[in-house]
Amino acid sequence: MDEVAVRCLVRGRVQGVFFRAATCARASALGLCGYARNLPDGRVEVYARGAAGSLDQLRDWLTRGPDLARVDAVECASAPLEAAEGFTIRY
Repeated sequence: MDEVAVRCLVRGRVQGVFFRAATCARASALGLCGYARNLPDGRVEVYARGAAGSLDQLRDWLTRGPDLARVDAVECASAPLEAAEGFTIRY
């Protein structure tokens, strides 16, 4: 299986609403590696690596996020493959 990677920036009410934890759970269920972290400007950065179809499913989920979130925009771009084991929350 060929792996690809994306880096997504999610804007809206996405901090303090369990967005990173829910993203971690969703990405792990899809078999992806990477991380989610809060950015100082209020966005959440998501780096994910894995099968293209699973990444598409994660990108679709990011447009909605968990119940308490309000997603205003998601910008994703291809990213270089980084070493990662599992999907984690970065602080």
